[in-house]
Amino acid sequence: MNPPQTQEYPEWGKTYIKLVEGDVIELLTQQASDFPNFINNLIEKGDYAYAPGKWTIKELIGHIIDTERILVYRLLCIARGEKAALPGFEEDDYVASAHFKDRSLFSFSEEFALMRKSNMYFINSLNEAELSNVGNANGKDMTARSLVFVLAGHILHHVNVIKERYL
Repeated sequence: MNPPQTQEYPEWGKTYIKLVEGDVIELLTQQASDFPNFINNLIEKGDYAYAPGKWTIKELIGHIIDTERILVYRLLCIARGEKAALPGFEEDDYVASAHFKDRSLFSFSEEFALMRKSNMYFINSLNEAELSNVGNANGKDMTARSLVFVLAGHILHHVNVIKERYL
């Protein structure tokens, strides 16, 4: 799958899309096992936050999983030609209203692996026309293709954040 052109996504998407190198499908597939393994190596640091008021590792992983669900829902809607604008979400509110601290990192790793595997069946089923569909999410136009790249880049971004600020 070719990377999206800059006109296919809003400015915020660049943060994630620029991190994706090579075959995005291979990367997404590899992340289905690599990211859970990465999470499982953080077990002893699950409740750690690098500064007061910052998310713990558990909260950050919960955010990643919530965001994966939201992005794939947007991908589904846009690929299927949804004309209605899709809502945004406030990530801090989602984390605050979840009970991520009550869960184990192992449960998050299992959940992510299963969710990503399921999502890959859907992503692999999309054809070029569906990937080129444009929809509106959070008031911004974007293609289905750009969301596939954001999915992969979102994981890369947060792995970098964990390595730089938490470890």
